Amino acid sequence: MSGTGQRLVDDYALVVFDLDGVIYLIDQPIPGAVEAVARLHGEGRAVAYATNNASRRPGDVADLLIGMGVQARPEEVLTSAAAAAQLLSERLPAGAPVLVVGAEALRAEISEVGLTPVTTADDSPVAVIQGYGPQVGWADLAEAAVAVRGGAAWIATNTDRTLPSGRGPLPGNGALVAALATALGRDPDEIVGKPAPELFATAARRVAGGRTLVVGDRLDTDIEGANRAGLDSLLVLTGVSDVAELFAAAPPHRPTFVSRDLTGLFDPTEVVRVPAPDGATGGWHVLSGADGWELSGSGRPLDALAALCAAAWSRHPAGLPRSASPEAAEALEDLGLAS
Repeated sequence: MSGTGQRLVDDYALVVFDLDGVIYLIDQPIPGAVEAVARLHGEGRAVAYATNNASRRPGDVADLLIGMGVQARPEEVLTSAAAAAQLLSERLPAGAPVLVVGAEALRAEISEVGLTPVTTADDSPVAVIQGYGPQVGWADLAEAAVAVRGGAAWIATNTDRTLPSGRGPLPGNGALVAALATALGRDPDEIVGKPAPELFATAARRVAGGRTLVVGDRLDTDIEGANRAGLDSLLVLTGVSDVAELFAAAPPHRPTFVSRDLTGLFDPTEVVRVPAPDGATGGWHVLSGADGWELSGSGRPLDALAALCAAAWSRHPAGLPRSASPEAAEALEDLGLAS
């Protein structure tokens, strides 16, 4: 899709949104998100929300969204905490003790599925479940280390290295999982949240016979998760991953489409398929050599992005592209690539 006149959303029966960096940033909606979701609901389109944040329950997430003006129901929300708790309930006997490292919401999910949340290794937990919680500290990680060394299974809700914030990326659950992994000398037995495909696959099963589009801001979780689930994806540039990261993306991290924000769902001029197919670069040309790569021509900045992705992913040029014309310089500046 490259400004063809057909809306991206019309090809899909369900749109699954990541939350942080797509719908909101911490506690404020991202510009245009409220209107985009309302438009989808107004057209009768199915919507779901999939989040790796394990510090809130689905009902809490729905309430948070509603408080921002975003239409949401608890049954539309899929969290890594609920998915991880469900996984353990299928593997452990009812009432089994599980050491919870994370927020109160994660403890509640463990209780909800009939398991017993505990706080110390002295309670002989058969499993450790680790999720994001702003109050998680050294003592929590120490108890988990003792429990895992004692034979408990170790499940992580997700391994996001960072969380988006108004002050820039902050340490996420992945940073705390890495600390425990360093102490134990091994990785978790299982990671439930994105980029594992289950959250997206669960959502997609709700619309039998229709296609699903995943919308995310992170290449290493949202986009890889969509690819692993066999689903198309839209990368929006309102959160963590930027254009420079997109150029360096390995195949598992490459989206189907890119848009600056959620307007790309409805406006064909604000979204582009990546990479650009040969001969369809929207008036742009990319030359590469030993001394780097260069953009020339004219057209939409998003078409320049698609052409640059094609070159980056096939030729792997070093550094960031240079401009060979004033139009190219303007396009690179628009994409956040000005030198």
